[in-house]
This record gives sequence, C-alpha cells and structure tokens, in this order.
Amino acid sequence: MHDTAATRLIEQAAALQSPPHALMQRAGLAVARLALALAPHARTIWIACGPGNNGGDGLEAAMHLRHWGLNPVVTWLGNAERAPDDARASFARARGAGVHFADEPPLLEADDLCIDALLGIGAARAPGGRMADWLTRMAVSPALRLAVDLPSGLNADTGEWLAPEAASSGPHTRTPRHHTLSLLTLKPGLFTAHGRDACGTLWFDDLGVTPTEPATARLNAPPPSAPRPHASHKGTWGDVAVIGGESDAARGIAMCGAALLAARAALHGGAGRVYVSLLGDAGPMLDMTAPELMFRRIDALELQTLTAVCGCGGGEAVRSVLPQVLKTAPRLVLDADALNAIAVDAVLQTALANRAPQGQATVLTPHPLEAARLLARPTAQIQASRLAAAHELAQRFQCAVVLKGSGTVIAAPGHIPRINPTGNARLATAGTGDVLAGMIGAQLAAGSDALEAASTAVWRHGHAADIWPRETPLTAGRLC
Repeated sequence: MHDTAATRLIEQAAALQSPPHALMQRAGLAVARLALALAPHARTIWIACGPGNNGGDGLEAAMHLRHWGLNPVVTWLGNAERAPDDARASFARARGAGVHFADEPPLLEADDLCIDALLGIGAARAPGGRMADWLTRMAVSPALRLAVDLPSGLNADTGEWLAPEAASSGPHTRTPRHHTLSLLTLKPGLFTAHGRDACGTLWFDDLGVTPTEPATARLNAPPPSAPRPHASHKGTWGDVAVIGGESDAARGIAMCGAALLAARAALHGGAGRVYVSLLGDAGPMLDMTAPELMFRRIDALELQTLTAVCGCGGGEAVRSVLPQVLKTAPRLVLDADALNAIAVDAVLQTALANRAPQGQATVLTPHPLEAARLLARPTAQIQASRLAAAHELAQRFQCAVVLKGSGTVIAAPGHIPRINPTGNARLATAGTGDVLAGMIGAQLAAGSDALEAASTAVWRHGHAADIWPRETPLTAGRLC
C-alpha cells in the first residue's frame, strides 16, 4: 500500500505514459461497473462530486451509468471554469450524455445508491458547508453507499476521521451497506484507526498501473502452515517463562489471571515448556485448567536460556525484576506493566535500547495509551498517526513493536511496517492482550525472529476472533 505522497507520484508517472484523461476514464468506468454490480435495481443513483479529480471520477462514472440506461443524479461542488483539466473533460462528457445535474440531493430508498466522490485522498481537514451536509445526508440515508477511493473525511495516510461524526454513521460502527473502491493504490488509512469502520467493504482497482514507488506499508499476510517434523521434541520448540501476575494480600491485589492467560496462550501456541513466575505472596502454584504449566520463582529460572514474557499483570512489582530480565533474557516480550515501568525510568529505557546491539530479540506490545506513555505524548496523537508512532518506537528502542488496535501495526527497524487485517471488536475485552503476548512468546521460543514472531501471532490472534461463532461469547480465557 502507498501513502498520499507516493500515490501522487505513481499517478503522475502513469499519466505521463498514458493519453490525456485516460486514468480518470479508467477510474470512472471502474466506479460505474461496481455501482451497477452493487445496486443493479437502483431507481435512483445520487453521485456527490467534489471540485477536484475525485469529483471528476464521479462525473465520469455518471456518464457511463447514463449510457447504460440509468438515471444518475449529480450534485457537483465544482465549476466548469476552475475545475482541473481532467475533471472539466469528464464534466463535459457527463453533460453530453444527458446526465441530470441538481442543486440538492434526491430522496433515496433502501434499494438506491449514493456515491461519495467528494474528496478522495484530498482530505486535509474536516469537510464543511455543503460537503459536510451531503456527507451527513448520505450517512442517514437508507441507500447503499459507495465511496470513491476512500470515504470523504478519512485521512488516507493515518486513518484519522476528519469528517463530522454524523457523516460516518458513527465512525465506530461498521455496516455492510458501506463500500469503498480504492483506486490506483491501497492507502494505509483504509486499514487502521477509523479506516476499517469507515470504508466498510473494501474493493480495489489498480487501473492497470504498476506502482513506481516503494510501498509505505504492507498488509500482514497469513503465516505459512507447515507441519512440525516427527523427529522433534519439547526442547525443539523452546521454553517460555511468563513473569508477572502481581499479588499482595495486604493491599488486596491479585492479578495472577493475566500471567496465567499469557502462559496458557504460550502453551497452546506450541511452546515446548512454559514456566510461570508470579510476583507476590498470594499466587497459586498450580493451574488446574493447565497442569502442564510449571511454576517457578524468578530466581529459580534460567533466564539466559528462556524466552521471557514480562509484564502481564505485573503491577508495581515488575519494576524490581525488569533490570535482570532486560539484561539476561535472549528473547523477550514486554507487555502491560513492564511497558509502563519503562516509560517512567530512563535507566530501563537505556537497558531496553541496548538489547539489540547484543543480539537479543525484543517485542513490545503496547496499546495506544502505553505507546503514548513510552513516547511522552497524548494518546490522541498516537491514534492520529499510528504508523509513525509504531515506527518511532521501533527506532527508539531498536526492537519489534506491535501497536495494538483496529488495524494493529507491526514495525521493526529496517522493515516496511505491516498493518494487520484480521481481528474485530470482540477482542476489546480484558485479557486478550495477555493472550497475544503469550502467543508471540511461543513464536519467539520456536525460533522465529522478532518481526516474524509478532506478525504470525498477531494474524492468528485476530483470525481466531474472526472465525469465532457469533452466538458464542468470546473471552480471553476461551481465546487461549
């Protein structure tokens, strides 16, 4: 996928190799074909066209739909004298085909279609005026909705939602009646932050153009499925130690469940052996639901031989063990309270950054608030630029980073970031992050490098939620 800057360069290079107006003609035809496929029985098709080339794509689509015997109604914010050359040409073609232009949107029924060709990748600020009004009308309309390139008001690079709340039907609500046709390139903002909800069902047409620019990000792909060799044993697949689960009887605190969830996930993720090192004085020494787990005090662990998963439910107690863990564990997943402790301790931050030069593999798994603490900035800034935040964390601490959320971002130094396409809101419950940490630990223990371990576990974690039966509640305990 390519960000706005790369997309514009690809478009410019393709335009130089094509006849004038050719790209817009291809785009308009692609929109018209999809519109006809999505709403073959529509009596009314409303196409809201902006003043730029996204509007030109809509005008071009209107011409085709009119030629095919339909009666599209176009509302256009452009001006024939000031429109870009290609959009002006498409306006002339639409007028010549007899397309009906109106000042106000038509009334739509459930079988009808509205097409958002207002902004595309040109969104730099919240739409206002008539554009905002039209977006709101689309949102409350019963008709099917198709966005050209991306929903107007969505930042193509970040997935930040800039449009008025009402114009998205609630940016947190994904509906099967929303569709988006991404043209020429796929944009990162379609896959992370509000993008997945805003775009609904995503379609793609490359318009016959081969990208001339390097990718800005990639979709995290399904991991290959390979059977384990028969000639293997538990030592082949490595040992994982989960360090966390603070308990303090005097304070009435017990967070052992987080560590146990991570440990069970590592066990079910294929680790050869899994140890649990609980921090505190009131934790169990046996998990009856997973008797395979072995409990050890941290001073009884051979940290130099293990893959450590540290921080799940660690509370304040995790701070005292982090220096040893950061120094000794050759493979390490840092989650939850371990990240919070590092965020406020410069010495621990230095110790974390020093692991890579010593050949030690590390994966950080922050949610947006934890990432904000690590980068000392508001959570809103993290969410407004998730790819940049993940990249900055990876560079600062020289490790793989899993920035959790809608469209989880996986970043590592020297690699193009990956955006994960699996997962849904059923993962928005307590403990699912602990499960993910344990799954990453199992992949690290089996020999994957940090980036691949994180990518594989994140994809499988989300996929498990995607295929979970709708009628069955999903909890972290069931997930692992």
